[in-house]
Amino acid sequence: MPQQILLPLAEGPTRCTVPDPPAWPRPDGPARSRTVFAAAHVTARPGEPDAVDWDATLAFRRHLWSLGLGVADAMDTAQRGAGLDWALTRELITRTGAEAAAVGGLLACGAGTDQLTAAAASLDDVVAAYEEQIDVVEQAGAQVVLMASRALAATAADAEDYARVYRRLLAQTRRPAVLHWLGTPFDPALEGYWGSTDLDRATDTVLRIITDNAAKVDGIKVSLLDAGREVALRRALPAGVRLYTGDDFHYPELILGDAQGFSHALLGAFDPLAAHAAAALAALDRGDEAGYRAVLEPTVPLARQVFAAPTRHYKTGVVFLAYLAGHQDHFTMIADAQRHRDVPHLAEVFRLAGAAGALPDPELATSRMRGFLAAHGVTG
Repeated sequence: MPQQILLPLAEGPTRCTVPDPPAWPRPDGPARSRTVFAAAHVTARPGEPDAVDWDATLAFRRHLWSLGLGVADAMDTAQRGAGLDWALTRELITRTGAEAAAVGGLLACGAGTDQLTAAAASLDDVVAAYEEQIDVVEQAGAQVVLMASRALAATAADAEDYARVYRRLLAQTRRPAVLHWLGTPFDPALEGYWGSTDLDRATDTVLRIITDNAAKVDGIKVSLLDAGREVALRRALPAGVRLYTGDDFHYPELILGDAQGFSHALLGAFDPLAAHAAAALAALDRGDEAGYRAVLEPTVPLARQVFAAPTRHYKTGVVFLAYLAGHQDHFTMIADAQRHRDVPHLAEVFRLAGAAGALPDPELATSRMRGFLAAHGVTG
């Protein structure tokens, strides 16, 4: 039933009502009209910020598969480059691969170079690091996502170095891979990726890499938070190569698309919005554009709050929502990243989650929010 709570919002204490969420039927399988991955978070063990709570982490992936979504694992939502080291990442990929095989779930995993320091000795070292991780991903039965590499950004001299590295990597993946373009709002260390800080020139480079290796490229995930640039890139891709939107601000319009095409999705926002994504995609499969919009568009204010600047700290909001929704019984993150957002920010996340119908059990969510506020000296 609806709950009320006093929230310490930025504009001052505000009494809010948490409504009952919509009741959507569970899908009978994956969406037919789009390929959609939810980028999944990782839960730490209480009091052990360097250890993974495997039970909660893997249960959440089963939740995503049960809604017909694919899982994108070992990516930035799972705190790659922000506390989750390569040893834990390797174990995550292996464990999630076994879970995916058991349930027949769609799985893609990030292969990167984070076992290296940011300044690799050479491009050969970058390639070798990628190759090690590609092997782990493929042994787990997952599709490879070639993650944007801080080491490559620090080592490559120009666009040709990127072309050479990606050509070598794509030549050896067992099945077509997904490229990964993560903008600087998500990771400032990736400034100048693809060999230029000029995004037009960077786009030309990545298009050339894709075109030259089109048979080995399933698609590219783009997280630039620039809908116009994403659409322009999507329209320029070779036939058969997909654009997976990573735009957590404009996803409803990008997935819906237009007469010239649409984006598939690989989104961190679909971690806390998995039920919405499943219901919206089911409507799209039925040709019900109005139903699709009615489900997904009201979630945008919540996503924009979770991914507000500094955007790289969005994982805190994602895990907080998982805690409020009952997917884990503690708000603990790898590297204590729960400290990266302040109380007013998370109070607004709670308010917008309620408004969007993203709190499946309002009574539980409100109780947990009151406990969180009390722990921070606030009466809710």
